[in-house]
Amino acid sequence: QVQLVESGGGLVQAGGSLRLSCAASRSIFSISAMGWYRQAPGKQRELVATIGGSTNYADSVKGRFTISRDSAKNTVYLQMNSLKPEDTAVYYCNAKEFGVNYWGKGTLVTVSS
Repeated sequence: QVQLVESGGGLVQAGGSLRLSCAASRSIFSISAMGWYRQAPGKQRELVATIGGSTNYADSVKGRFTISRDSAKNTVYLQMNSLKPEDTAVYYCNAKEFGVNYWGKGTLVTVSS
């Protein structure tokens, strides 16, 4: 098992930046894929970005968001630039290992216009 704790959310104006962090309770070296998902009010949870052998981004965030991982710190990051009001959501960290999905409790990002 692995516990995931997100941090870094908050209120930011449109055009601003935030960096989310996802701290894992143990080494992520062996975890094949980690990622960020988000869920806006009244909408389904959607993929934002994943990182494994390569990185993958939702079209809506390409060129604005960057996912990275620091295995030495057991942490995955999501750098979010040029934020838009439509990026407002709860952002969840995800880890996939041996076919099991692990989720954090989420961190709220609110982008004001």
